[in-house]
Amino acid sequence: MKADIVIKNGAVFTADVANPTAEAVAISGQKILFVGTNVQAEAYVSNKTHVIDAGGKTVMPGIIDSHFHVLWGAKSLANAQLYECENLADLEETLTAWANENQQSAWVMGSGMSYAVPTAEVDLDRHHLDKICADRPMLLFSFDMHTVWLNTLGLETVGLLNGHPPLPGDAEVVMGADGLATGALIEPAAYNLAVFKLPEPTQEEMFGILGHGMDVIASHGITTVHDMACNAEDMAQYAALEAAGRLKCRIYANQLIEPEHEVGDIERLAVPLREQYDDDRLRVGFIKFFMDGVYESFSAVTLNGYPGRPDHHGEAIFSPDQFAALAAEADRHGFQIAVHACGDGGVRRVLDGYEWALAQNGKRDSRHRIEHIEVIDEADVARFVELDVIASMQPLHAPIEKIGDSEPEVWVQHVAEEEWDRAFAWRTIRDAGIHIAFGSDWPVVTLNPILGIHAAVNREPLKPGHNSHNQTIEETLRSYTVDGAWAEFAEDKKGQLKAGLLADVVILSKNLFNIPAEEIINTEVQLTMMDGQIVFEKN
Repeated sequence: MKADIVIKNGAVFTADVANPTAEAVAISGQKILFVGTNVQAEAYVSNKTHVIDAGGKTVMPGIIDSHFHVLWGAKSLANAQLYECENLADLEETLTAWANENQQSAWVMGSGMSYAVPTAEVDLDRHHLDKICADRPMLLFSFDMHTVWLNTLGLETVGLLNGHPPLPGDAEVVMGADGLATGALIEPAAYNLAVFKLPEPTQEEMFGILGHGMDVIASHGITTVHDMACNAEDMAQYAALEAAGRLKCRIYANQLIEPEHEVGDIERLAVPLREQYDDDRLRVGFIKFFMDGVYESFSAVTLNGYPGRPDHHGEAIFSPDQFAALAAEADRHGFQIAVHACGDGGVRRVLDGYEWALAQNGKRDSRHRIEHIEVIDEADVARFVELDVIASMQPLHAPIEKIGDSEPEVWVQHVAEEEWDRAFAWRTIRDAGIHIAFGSDWPVVTLNPILGIHAAVNREPLKPGHNSHNQTIEETLRSYTVDGAWAEFAEDKKGQLKAGLLADVVILSKNLFNIPAEEIINTEVQLTMMDGQIVFEKN
């Protein structure tokens, strides 16, 4: 059989332990036909074959981002990008420029706000935002999507200037000494009171938003994402995109279950969605929960409290009994479960629920997951192994500054020093034999996997004597490929360059295995192929 495409002269990382490296990859239709040497590949070349010379650069399986938010991320691309703003001056410059360029927008919108703006000592409030823009309502998302800030007009527009009755968990419409809302809305239960009142894009606008998002995703070599907060409406949007031929990555998705849901909603909502979407491009296979918030807003559930606030442990979103019952029901229906848990207390509560589900339903290949795991207690590492739980983690969430080099990040200030060594504990977790799937959590951080790879390989300890938890380049690439496929029960279909598997392939601008680790950050994606089709090629 002749190939449609042959990639030759590559430094091929296959993620296949039986054939870890190669020079050439041949592709026929949607599948990989051959992986081996340049000489062997010539047998698959005809005058109709598209031959690509990789020039000695890394050729690897398509990147699987195991924690992603397609809709949130695509929508955020249209907002002012605040990720690089370090102070109020930066914020004003960025928002003013965006507002001037988007006069047609009823709202001034921003994404990626740091908790350290304006300073680590002063909380951002509506008065700061009013000085930037008072005559249009403004709404800014924090980088981690756990806090939203509004100016005064924004609060008035959504009816929250005078506050709101108490909300569940750590969700809060923060009130000031003047009896009015400060502008900070903490956790989704609070900020959705505002977000759900924003003007909704038309169907045509949403199609354009998602189409642009697909182009951006493909440009970063990402061929599969695990979408983390879905429902039937979201899946319908993705199906429309696929029908129009504009779906440029595979989506493994879920039904989000929230505290107001009941046990019967697993069968009512999730089972039909799984039956409707079950192919290699759009598939629903797991149930998603949020157990806690984040350390930055004191909403992560901790075992030992917070520095300066030892009695505050964060409030879990689900009670132990409620989560255990829902987890057992999801498990009974054969669903994989994925739970957001940042704090060590949140992680423990999730493991308790998984243990209960196992006791109720018996042992099976469930591959339940915990998302983020920013801090883990040593005793719970062994429980991951016992319960066969996957660690889904994000390299760019780990603090990057050494203590003493600069003003420490808010995350570091909110976590006790004695816990730093077991924070983002990739090395401890991997060495215990636990599967680690890497992702971005876009739009919380950039979706660029090269930056994630760089962060995982080059991470340093926060203080001398601590474990850096850094990873080898091979370990890191496996967590973005074959281990990501394992985390969605698809290791027999993708995540490796291997004959018979789906033709999801990426070519990079460098050979990651023969450059200094610190130069990984300068690598770019040259070509992305999904299902044997080139969906991005750098000019």
